[in-house]
Formats: sequence, structure tokens, C-alpha cells
Amino acid sequence: MLYFLNSMKSKASVCLTQIHRRCISSFIQSHLKKPLSQSPFFISDGNSLINRLCRDKKFKEAVDILCQQRRLKQAIQILDVFDHSLTCPSGSIYISLLQLCIQQRALEEGRRVHNHIKRSGFMPGVFIYNRLLDMYSKCQSLVGAQKLFDEMTERDLCSWNTMIAGYSKVGQLKEACQLFDEMPERDNFSWSTMISGYVRHDQPREALELYRKMQRDSKLKCNKFTVSSTLAASAAVPCLQIGKEIHGHILRTRLDSDDIVWSALSDMYGKCGSVDEARHIFDKMLERDVVSWTTMIGRYLESGRRKEGFELFSELLRSGVRPNEFTFAGILTSCSTQAVEDIGKQVHAHMTRIGFDPVSFAASALVHMYSKCGNIESAQKVFKIMPQPDVVSWTSMIVGYAQNGQPEEALRYFELLLKSGTKPDHVTFVGVLSACTHAGLVDKGLKYFHSIKEKYGLTYTTDHYACIVDLLGRSGRFEEAEEIIDNMPMRPNKFLWASLLGGCRLHANLRLAKRAAEALFEIEPENAATYVTLANIYATNGMWDEVEKIRKIMDDRRVVKIPGSSWIKIKGKVHVFLVGGDTHPQTEEIHQFLENLSIRIKEEGYIPDTNFFLYDVEEEHKDIDTAVKI
Repeated sequence: MLYFLNSMKSKASVCLTQIHRRCISSFIQSHLKKPLSQSPFFISDGNSLINRLCRDKKFKEAVDILCQQRRLKQAIQILDVFDHSLTCPSGSIYISLLQLCIQQRALEEGRRVHNHIKRSGFMPGVFIYNRLLDMYSKCQSLVGAQKLFDEMTERDLCSWNTMIAGYSKVGQLKEACQLFDEMPERDNFSWSTMISGYVRHDQPREALELYRKMQRDSKLKCNKFTVSSTLAASAAVPCLQIGKEIHGHILRTRLDSDDIVWSALSDMYGKCGSVDEARHIFDKMLERDVVSWTTMIGRYLESGRRKEGFELFSELLRSGVRPNEFTFAGILTSCSTQAVEDIGKQVHAHMTRIGFDPVSFAASALVHMYSKCGNIESAQKVFKIMPQPDVVSWTSMIVGYAQNGQPEEALRYFELLLKSGTKPDHVTFVGVLSACTHAGLVDKGLKYFHSIKEKYGLTYTTDHYACIVDLLGRSGRFEEAEEIIDNMPMRPNKFLWASLLGGCRLHANLRLAKRAAEALFEIEPENAATYVTLANIYATNGMWDEVEKIRKIMDDRRVVKIPGSSWIKIKGKVHVFLVGGDTHPQTEEIHQFLENLSIRIKEEGYIPDTNFFLYDVEEEHKDIDTAVKI
């Protein structure tokens, strides 16, 4: 049919309206992919049709055609015809034009329509005034909306609700509340708009108070939108008790048949820490969309119940509901936290099967997961197919290389990031400073550190300070490290003091070690690592009485050193090792191998530093322990 229409373009004698009428009568119109008025033939000769309709004074038909084609400026120009003919448009023409202005968020065109109404002599009713209010509000001209509202001699409930919704949306809750209090009557929309406005702009307690007021003063029954917003307020506080009260109200008023309410209930229980109740609500939902699945999976992962989260993700795949990028990103983030690369690979494979967008943040989550799991090669493969990697992906690569023994490559990627025009963020510089630390590039690290604020305009974080103190401490430049600590705008955290203490251990700096340890004792007195490290520094300096004092303090405070552990996965089986442990079935073989390895490296000239072990350990055992720790 489209071919037929295009072939008729040169036959000007054929009446377009007849063609259109025949199409409708023969049901061809229903088979077109676009409305007939949007076909190339119609648009190219559309102006002649519009002119003809205007000559025949069929202005409404002309405006409707132009609005259907979304040609707003041309549609508004028809108003000029009325100016020349000294006639007044019908209200339906103004309504069509205002509706398109609202859809396109076209404030200037909307003002032209409003000005034409005022000068044409047309007397609009409250319905058209409400459309004008809606236009100003949705085009973010609340000043214009308020001016019109004040000028209106007649207002209905819709007029008040439109103004309240406009103010609530942009966070002008004081103005919204003032109008709400002045309303002669309110409906569910009025209450729901105010409650959701408070929730949206981080005032959940005010939202709950308004809900209580509605229950107390209004005869209206809450609808699904009101209770959903109120549940969101309970989750934001968070307050499980209030959430349960609302749940009871939902059951009493029989609002529990709506999936919107079920979803809000599940979300409330999850955010209030009652994950099992959230799952119970989730299981009762008749229709579970991808948002519901993703939210429930996220609740498990956020609460540390990763196994159940992974199991629910598998159930999602079997359900036939297609996961979205938020689903994948949540699962992959959890895999990176747990270093569960196998599950991450399965997720990657499923993403590949259904076709994932390399521009999405799910791709960034893939890069992050592989980097955190130490699989830099796979991270790089995903990174290379991304047309425009974002700062998160760049940072994941930089941090991944820095943490996996390739600091030079990390710094190379940072330079590539800068060349790409991507602006680094504070996490990027944590990776860069970490790379400088592992590479021993002190001066270069200091240069990067100073550029954070001076060149890139970022604010220093405690992580930046911890990294630079670690870098200076490892290199023995303690005066500079201490100067940076003393001039910090915020209080040093435990990571900074631990970094300084580690540097003091390397260089046997007793004075600063005491300062760092005392700060750590205050922050986390239960952490045995601080006591052990300080005791080793005392031992290095031959201060055995101080070593004994540290041991006594640990006993008095009941601080117990938790044995260090590590694990490795070989052929699908995880092998776990504890310091001093002998539970592994191949313990004897492993120790024999380590002893042989210790002998070989000593033959190559290596001398173990036994100063970092407490004084009452026999020298022979120190050597063996050193070999085990390698």
C-alpha cells in the first residue's frame, strides 16, 4: 500500500482525502505500520492539505493532523489565521495544542497559546485553565503556574491538586503544604501526592505524620498509591513497627489484592531488615516482574545471605522473566565481594546468550567482578568491547592491576583514562596511589596526590590520606607522613593508622609506632593485629619487657588473635588453610615441600628475618614458620 501511495505522488489530480477514505473503508489503514498521515507521501504534500483545510475553515482538523505529526510550531501558527480573520478558536483547538505542549515540555509554545487565549476574547472554563496550570507545572514554570492559579476566579479539586503536585515534584514542600492546608476539600490524590512528595525528598517522618492525620481526620479510604507511598516512608525511616501497622491496615481494607501494594510491602520489610518476611510477601505475589525479582535478590545479597540470593537468581532464570541490567549488576557485585568467580562466569555466559548491552553498567559490573577476582585477562576482554568505558570501568581496571601485582599497567591505564577525556573520581585515585605504593614510586605518588585537589578539583578522602601515608611509611619518609596526618581536615581512621603502623614495623620506628598503636587501641581495642604488630616492633628493638606487657594487656582485655587463613580453588574443590592448622589431609606433604623450598631459597642467599616473631620461639622453628608464611 505504501508503494501505491508513493507512486501516486506525481498525480496531483487525485484527491488525498479520497485516498484516505478508501484506505479506511478497505481496512488497509489497520495494516500500516504508521498512521496514514505520517506516510512520506502525506508529509511531503501535507502543507497543501493543511492550507486547503484552513481555507475551508476546518481548523480543528488541521490542528489535529499537525498534532498527530507532532509538528507543534506549525500547529500553533494556525492561531495566526484566527488573528487575521478576527475569529475565535474553539476550546478543543486550545486543548489539543496545550496537550502537545505538555507532552513536549514546550514552555515557550505553551505561553504563546496562553497569550492567544487572553487576547482572542475566548472565555476559557476551569477545564482549560487546569490544562494551562498543568502545562506550566510540567514545564517547570511554577511561577507562571502560581500566577495563573491566583488569577483564576473558579477553581476545582483538579486545580489544587495540579499545583500541589507541581510543587511536590520539585521539592518545594513548604509551598505544597501551604496549598494543601488551604484546600476546601481533598481526595486521595491530594493526600498521596503530599505523602509521596515527602518520601521523594527525604522527609519520611513528615510523610508518616501526614498519613496518621489522614487516618484520623479524613473519611477517605486509603488507596493503593497512598499505602505504597506510606510503606516507602516506613522503609526510609526505617521503622518496622509502623510498617507492620500499615500492613495490618492493608489486610483490613482488603488492599492486598494489588501487586503494587505487595511490591511495596516486600520492599518495606526488606529495607527494615526483615528479609524472611519480605520473601514471604514476594512468594504471595501473583505477578512478579523483573523489578520485584531484582529487589528480592538484592535484599538477600545486601544482608549477607548470598547463597539464597544466588538460588533466587537461578529461580528467576527458570521463571521465564528476563533479567535486566540491574539484576545482573547486583549479582556481579556480590560475586566480586565474595570473589566467587565461577558464579560470575555463569552470569556472564547468560548475559552473552540473551545479548547484553556493552554500554550498560552491567558491563561495568562485569569488569569490576573479574578485576576483584584477580582475573585481569577476562576483565580486559570485557573492557575492550565497551565503546565508551565509564569512569567505573576504568577505575576497576586500574585497581585490578594495582592489587594484582601490575602497578605499571595500572598507571598506564590511568594515563589512557586521561587521554580518553574521562574525568577520574576519588576511587580512581585510590587505585593510582595504591599502584604507586606497590611500585615504590614515592615522588610520583605525591604528585598524583597533590593533583587530586589542585588539578581535578576533588575533595580528599580518608582513603587518599591512608594511601599516601602507606606510601610514605613503606619508604621510610615518616616526617612527611606525620606532617600530612597532622594537617588532615578530618580525623584519621583505622586504615590510615594501620598503614602507618605497618610502615613503622618495616623500618622499626618505635616512636611513631606507639602513636599509631595508641590511636588504634582507642578505635578498635579488640583487634589483635595491632597488639601483635606493636609487640613485634618491640621485639625487633630488643625491648622484651614491653613485649611481655603487650601480652599481659591482651590477656587482661581478653583479646585473642584469630589464626590467619587462606584458601585456593583447584579443579572445583576449595582448599582452606589455617596458620598452625593440621586438618588438611595433605598437611605432611605440604610441610615437607615448604621445608625443601626453604632450604633451596637459603642456598640462593635468602636470610629470613626472624625479628618479626616473638622472642620465645626457637630459632629453628622461626625458620620453619618463616618458610610457611612465604
